Amino acid sequence: MGLAFEDRWILDCWLVRDGADHHLFYLQAATNIGQPDKRHWNASIGHAVSHDLMRWETLPDALSPGPRGTWDDASTWTGSVIGWQGRWFLLYTGTSGADGGLVQRIGLAVSDDLVRWRKHERPVLEADPRWYETLDCRAWHDQAWRDPWVFMHPDDGQFHVLVTARARAGEPTERGVVGHARSRDLRSWEILAPVTDPMGFGQMEVPQLVHLGGRWYLLFCSDIETQGARRRATGPGTGTFYLVGEAPTGPFRMLGDGALAADRNGSTYAGKLHQTTNGTIVFLAWRRRGPGGDFHGALSDPRPVEVGPDGALRVR
Repeated sequence: MGLAFEDRWILDCWLVRDGADHHLFYLQAATNIGQPDKRHWNASIGHAVSHDLMRWETLPDALSPGPRGTWDDASTWTGSVIGWQGRWFLLYTGTSGADGGLVQRIGLAVSDDLVRWRKHERPVLEADPRWYETLDCRAWHDQAWRDPWVFMHPDDGQFHVLVTARARAGEPTERGVVGHARSRDLRSWEILAPVTDPMGFGQMEVPQLVHLGGRWYLLFCSDIETQGARRRATGPGTGTFYLVGEAPTGPFRMLGDGALAADRNGSTYAGKLHQTTNGTIVFLAWRRRGPGGDFHGALSDPRPVEVGPDGALRVR
């Protein structure tokens, strides 16, 4: 079994390599809150390290919500880490009690050692209404602008970020898109048009971009309860999906139903592809529900991933 705790649940996670060490950052919520549905408003960002992705050493927590009155005092949610100029940069999601936690923004924290993090005082990325739906509770329950996945574009040498977002128009349950922005310094960002069109998902959560075999793979996850009617009725269910493109920012296409690891039970969620020290690509996710529907909240073991001749991915 992968990483698990008696006193807390593990939720969305992301990884970064530092030499032979694999650093895992994950949302966590104490089990003593009772109801798993309360986890979003009781989450902090934990941290563990491993040499083999099987045995983990827990490190000090990375981030938690700020003091009352700060922009991230209601929650600190999913993000990603990148190294640059000898330091580490963590983009993460935050919400504020001042607006009831309904408006998601993206903040920045910096570290010299991946352990001690210093937050920037203000968010660095907010949804731009030219491209994206802003708060409209008649269409959706919150303003989606979260789960930043940051990478350096191989062509322009700038930082780009992909985020969970929603289009401005269309059927409310089908407006989910992957948003896009770019920056030269990780602090000042230019918001750009989404890299996907609406595809029948209310949310395309926790994106990740991976380059494999000359193709670019855009992963995201979706809960069946937030999908459009057609996908709810005929799709594979809840879990991790992927798109394929020839360039880092698309255009992207879906192969078949797009499922990488999805089922009607919602067994796993927010899966990530990660390269081991020997070059093997593996899939990790958080284990969400058991066969009987019971809530788990733990990290899965790594599972090898195969790439087919047509570019299709398969988790073994």
